[in-house]
Parts: sequence; structure tokens; C-alpha cells
Amino acid sequence: MAMATSAIEYSSVKSIAGPLLIVEGVEGAAYGEIVEVICPDGEKRMGQVLEAREGLAVVQVFEGTTGLSTNQTRVRFTGRTAKIGVSMEMLGRIFNGAGRPIDGGPEIVPEKELDINGYPLNPVSRKVPSDFIQTGISTIDGMNTLVRGQKLPIFSGSGLPHNQLAAQIARQAKVRGEGEKFAVVFAAMGITSEEANFFMEEFRKTGALERAVVFINLADDPAIERILTPRLALTVAEYLAYEKDMHVLVILTDMTNYCEALREISAARNEVPGRRGYPGYMYTDLATIYERAGRVKGRIGTITQIPILTMPDDDITHPIPDLTGYITEGQIVLSRELHRKGIYPPVDVLPSLSRLAGNGQGPGKTREDHKKVINQAYAAYAEGRSLRDLVAVVGEEALTDRDRAYLKFADEFEDKFVRQGKDEDRSIEETLDLLWELLAILPEEELKRVDRELIEKYHPKYRKKLQTKE
Repeated sequence: MAMATSAIEYSSVKSIAGPLLIVEGVEGAAYGEIVEVICPDGEKRMGQVLEAREGLAVVQVFEGTTGLSTNQTRVRFTGRTAKIGVSMEMLGRIFNGAGRPIDGGPEIVPEKELDINGYPLNPVSRKVPSDFIQTGISTIDGMNTLVRGQKLPIFSGSGLPHNQLAAQIARQAKVRGEGEKFAVVFAAMGITSEEANFFMEEFRKTGALERAVVFINLADDPAIERILTPRLALTVAEYLAYEKDMHVLVILTDMTNYCEALREISAARNEVPGRRGYPGYMYTDLATIYERAGRVKGRIGTITQIPILTMPDDDITHPIPDLTGYITEGQIVLSRELHRKGIYPPVDVLPSLSRLAGNGQGPGKTREDHKKVINQAYAAYAEGRSLRDLVAVVGEEALTDRDRAYLKFADEFEDKFVRQGKDEDRSIEETLDLLWELLAILPEEELKRVDRELIEKYHPKYRKKLQTKE
């Protein structure tokens, strides 16, 4: 990130609280201004003005305040906001949470410097997301279709394989069409060294790193750095999308760690806490991240976001998933029950939802039968799941043949459609064909949500007859 050369220096640090410095006698400090903190031993750290009022400034120190003292610490106000130097050279590189290279490669020679807080988009200039992004994962592509410019979070739980899923999406995601330029910006916040090694190794060995920009903030890095990481990632994404005409998928994991960092800073400032101790402005703060996804009129490039968060105690009503659900366009929910059955990825399609799925489905985008076949499969799976509860009470002997067919459909749906390999990259055509094979378990008269001509074109029974004739 950039630093200014002309600056005003103060040595009037009044107090130190957690990651914060309170500096007295400051004139003309601006909110969001970058500062340079000079430690007693001469080491320099970066910080940012969190609060500015007459004669006082509250500064958050990105590298933490360990080793600082009130009488020997100097604070230099640079007069500039936080910026990151961006360039096409960033593709294929790995950075830390503050934007410095950690892959052993050279420093980036920036083409230009951009404010990490981004530039507000006029709502009038936004275009409705409508183009399909293929992740190769059936439960997303088929049931909860992702479209360019959408923000679609994954709600996970502690111990569930969301890291593997994030890496698989980053590796497999693609836009369909000739000559489309695609990139992935991956930002990990508050992860362990083991998780960081997993991601770096995964990206390197699969070749996905070539079209990716990776930011990694570790659990033992200062919490304050986690506030920067997603903003750095999104600034790079905006540069690639709006200036280099690329379609960019941004994966942010784990937003729960980001929110914990917000809570820590809020507590250090002695702010009145909101729900469960999180700051009352958390909704607004999350919106400044999530709303940086989208399509802009007159621009070719798009930014699509997949934020990943672990729900504390698997509670979907917890403030973090609750507020995220308000701002974003749906959610993909991972199920502990499916994970216990050994099913990967353990996506529970019933509570999962993509509000913009319909925009990316149909002829020219996926296939003509997409909307109808997933409606039928969703209804059949929901009925099969409810019959499981009935079986627990009355036993399977009391079921009709129709009920047994739905029960079998639910089991096969989980085992063949939801379950797929960690390296299995299914095309949308393979996903839809698989749904038709599963729907063949049900009596044909039960397929009430699919048009007759689609049944005769795609149902395995009729396809086999056509192949026999040919």
C-alpha cells in the first residue's frame, strides 16, 4: 500500500487500547487517513484514522500495538487514504493480508494506485446479473445457479469442508462463451497456517494460481489487518473487471473472522455493543464489502462474490449469517447431517437459495429444460425428506409404492447428485442429465412440473428409444 512523503508528525500519544492509539493535539486529521507509526526502536508500522475530531485522533495500527509506549511513540499523518498498487502482474501471485507478496516473488510494479475503499456505484448504472457462471458443482449449478455480478454466500459450520469447497470453486469456476477473460480473487481472513498451506498448495498443484490473485491473513496476524484484506481483494477485482474487461469471481473466507475483528475494535473503542456484542454498524460495514459485486452499464467486466462464513453453533439466526442474508442474493447452506453421512459437498438444497438463479437459466445460458427439471427435483426431494420422518414413526411397511419411490429418490438424490468428487468438474449438461436419470425413479405421471415435450426429449426412457431407432 502507498505512503505519502509529506507528513505531519506528533509525539502526543495519550493512551493505547488494544490495536488503537489515541493521539492528542492533532489538527486536520481526516477519517480513513493513513498514518505511519514510529516505534521506540525505530520500526515503522502502518495505521489508519478510525475517528477524527478537534484536537484528537483515534488510530488503528495494522501490525498491532505490541511494544509501543505512550511517551516514545511518534505518529506521522500522511494526508492520504489507504491505496494499493495494482497491475496485471498480480495474477498468479500470493500476498499477505496487508497486500505484500509472500510467495518469494518480486514486489509488484504498479500500473496505478487505487483507494482500497472503492468508489461508490450509482445504483442507476448497475445492470441486472443474468449470465451463468459454471462452478462444476451440481448443487450450485443445477439448483442454486450462480450468475455474473451476483453475491451468493456459503453458510457453513465449524469442521465442515468449506475450505475444500472454496478451493474447488476457485479451481473449476468458468464463464461459458468464446474469448471471455476470467480470473479469481481469493481472500482468506484469520485462517491457520495449516489452512493457508492447504490453499497455496491446492492453487499451485492444480494450476489455478495462474489466473488467481490470492490474499492470506493468518490467525496470528493482527486482527486489524482482517479489516483490510477483503477491501484489498475487492480493489484488485474492480481493477481487473472494470479496467481490464475480465469476469472476476471473488471468494472471501471466513467472514466470521472478519466480524470478530470488527467486534474487537469496537470493544477497544468502548462503543455500546449491539446484538451479541457486535457493533451496531456491522450491517453497514458488511454492505460496504458485499455491495462491491455487480455489473456496470457500459463495462464488459463483472464482479461476482462468494463470501463464506462459519455460523457459530450452526445458528443461521446468528447476527453474521442473518445480516449477510439480508444484503446478499440468497445462500448456500452446508449440512452437518449430510457431512456425517460422508457426502461431499454437504450442500442442503432445501434451505439453500439463489434469488437470481432464474436469470441465468434457460436457452442460450444453460438449457431449455433447466428451470422445469430443478423445480420437479426440488419438490420430489422435499417430499422424500418428509417421508423419512414418517418412516421413523410408522415403519417402511406402511408406505405405498408411490411413497417408496419418493423415498428412494431422496436417497439417490443425495448419493448421486449432491455427492461428487473433490476433483469432479461436472458440466451443466451432465448435471441436468443426472437429474433426469434420478427423476426416472418416479412414475412418469408424477412429473407434473415438467412439460410433456421436455419429458419426451430428455427423459431416459424416450432418449433410449430414440437411440435405438438411430
